[in-house]
Amino acid sequence: MMLVLAAALLAGGPDSTVYHGRLGDLTVRPPRIESEVTVDGMLDEPAWRRAAILTGFSQYSPVDRVAATDSTEVLVWYSPTALHLGVRAWDAAGAVRATLAERDRIGNDDQVQFFLSTFNDGRQATFLAVNPLGVQSDGALNESGRTSCGGFNCAVSTRESPDLSQDFVWESKGRLVPGGYEVEIRIPFKSIRFQTGESQSWGINILRVVQRSGQEQTWTPVARAASSFLSQSGQLTGLEALRRGTVVDLIPTLTSVVRGGGTGATGRWNYDGGAPEIGGTARWGITPNLTMNATANPDFSQVESDAGQFAFDPRQALFFAERRPFFLDGLEQFDAPNRLIYTRRIVQPVVATKLAGRAMGTQLGVLAAVDDRVASRHGDNPLFGVMRLTRDLGPGSRLGAVWTEQADGPDRNRVIGLDGRLVLGGIHSFTFDGAIARDVVGGEATTAPIWSAGYALNGRTFRVRYSVSGIAPDFRTRTGFISRPGIARANVAHSLTRLREGEALEALTGEIVLDGTWQYDDFVAGRGIQDEKLHFNVNTRWRGGWRAGVSWLEETFGYDPSIYRNYALQGPDGEVLPFVGTPRLPNRDYLITVGSPAFSLGQFSLFYLWGRDENFFEWASGDIQWITASMTLRPSEQARLVMSYNHQQVNRPDDGSRVSLQIVPRAQVEYQISRAMQIRIISQYALSIQDSLRDNSRTELPILIRNPSTGAYERDLGGRDGRLRTDLLFTYLPNPGTVVYLGYGASHQEPDALGRREFTRTDDGVFVKMSYLFRVQ
Repeated sequence: MMLVLAAALLAGGPDSTVYHGRLGDLTVRPPRIESEVTVDGMLDEPAWRRAAILTGFSQYSPVDRVAATDSTEVLVWYSPTALHLGVRAWDAAGAVRATLAERDRIGNDDQVQFFLSTFNDGRQATFLAVNPLGVQSDGALNESGRTSCGGFNCAVSTRESPDLSQDFVWESKGRLVPGGYEVEIRIPFKSIRFQTGESQSWGINILRVVQRSGQEQTWTPVARAASSFLSQSGQLTGLEALRRGTVVDLIPTLTSVVRGGGTGATGRWNYDGGAPEIGGTARWGITPNLTMNATANPDFSQVESDAGQFAFDPRQALFFAERRPFFLDGLEQFDAPNRLIYTRRIVQPVVATKLAGRAMGTQLGVLAAVDDRVASRHGDNPLFGVMRLTRDLGPGSRLGAVWTEQADGPDRNRVIGLDGRLVLGGIHSFTFDGAIARDVVGGEATTAPIWSAGYALNGRTFRVRYSVSGIAPDFRTRTGFISRPGIARANVAHSLTRLREGEALEALTGEIVLDGTWQYDDFVAGRGIQDEKLHFNVNTRWRGGWRAGVSWLEETFGYDPSIYRNYALQGPDGEVLPFVGTPRLPNRDYLITVGSPAFSLGQFSLFYLWGRDENFFEWASGDIQWITASMTLRPSEQARLVMSYNHQQVNRPDDGSRVSLQIVPRAQVEYQISRAMQIRIISQYALSIQDSLRDNSRTELPILIRNPSTGAYERDLGGRDGRLRTDLLFTYLPNPGTVVYLGYGASHQEPDALGRREFTRTDDGVFVKMSYLFRVQ
């Protein structure tokens, strides 16, 4: 330890102060230096010799609160207009992982992450990260403490992950040096929100990711036995006279799209469009902690298609994350339970404005938008209003409220809700939320609730998750996302973890999960359960960052007549008979998961589930295979190949015949010409095959499905549908706001119009977008 302290003093200067995390020196007073430096990755200016030095890191994962095996120093000082951070990271093995990656794509590289709690609330933080070459990743961490669990690996994650949607304007540059790497960082105060006091304190924690060993190392000795990661941060104190200057950003945008498609009986290919569309966005920092954004005729095109998904349970709607820049700024201020705020409901706004930040001790997000007529059911411009308020009640604890409204001609939808979190003793947390929705469509009004409650015990080795939730059948939100209404659910998860420092098996976690689902009205009336699940999960973490897990899943699913209201059976003489499902289907599945560390050449992961599960197509037992595999290859510092494969197949147990097959292979090739410039090509093939359906669980009679147009029942003969989408994109992104996109995309379908199994082009197009960030000084 004395050698580390001596090295830190030698690396700094006579005016440097060393703050050693493992010795409890967690209150840092960085020097204020009236100086500016050139961000070139060289920590050689005089200001760096006076910087505060943060060292003495601890291991957080896989085993917490033991000394880190790698030496790290972070230098901190600030000028009147910016916070300056310097990183010196040593790697004795000389195995630093670093690539010239795209922004926010450094997950497989060595990196250093900074969590700046600029409001010092122990709950929210601006997130900034750099790899050894200075490539940036950024976003926000908003610790919610929500306890829902899907039933597979509930206990593996010990902290909440940041949302990388937002991008900030800051500078960084890094370089590899003998024995490690150095990175230089400058964060302008005008790029982030913070308090208004003349002298203030910020929370800070630093996390280093070492891919060679798979370890996470933190400056403060963060404990696993805690309900919050951010509440265990250190402090930057004595930050005085911070000057943001005028914070006005103007981003004019020009876009043009040329679309192609076949027309007429001959299918002659024609192109239309191409006229440039001009729009813009403005951002005004009203105060250091409150920002207003406005946009007119914005570009809300996505530069690439969403990755393919498929739903194993047809009662679950698929969720796609927001990716449009206007909505991403200040996104953490609109985080609400149960996804009651989902901005993708606003399809193509004509004009929109929002206010985000903190006022009178309360975090707030206010959004108003006028949507395009194409999104209306009545030919009007739908109007949207959203407000989210959150007030801190102590470290990790909060109280929040949400209000949303949508008006589309005579139709109205309004949701009002309250939620909160209470943290006790550092390891116990309680969450609750409830909301009421009033929906008026065609003069008919419905009012219905949504609610949930949860408890979590976050011990170092023993963890508990309890949750219960309900969504009434008539609950409707036109500004949020509800995956499946009309159900109530209860979940109980207990886990026990064995941690062993220095052994080949570093962590072993066993977990038992009980999960039940009711029809909401049955739950309220105390009637029987619909779906029951008992999962046994075992997950391991091995030296070097390898992960492996196995699960044994015992389940019983009850018949849900709402899915099959359009089903019938064809009798022996052609008559239409009612479809009556088997009351309950027992399931038994097995699961294997494997994840590799980030090697110098790449990384891979595998999820493989098989066994006896429900065949929703015929409401019968089925033999299922569900595979999700991904691989990243990095043949050079600048090239990357990302491949994924999703496979879902259901066979009939009695004769082995296939009921359905869904596969989605996807490949993405990237070449990073420079930090700001990239070329990539993405190709995705989605294939869906379905057999002619029959009542496999009872009568073996053919299944009929009601035609929604005619109301008549027709034989379901199955079919095949294959779709290929390819996108080629050139990107130039020197900073958030300044961007050039030039892309071409084409869609093909198989089989063709004559039923042949060959691809036919259905549409294509060229996309151009240019924008420039004007930052008023």
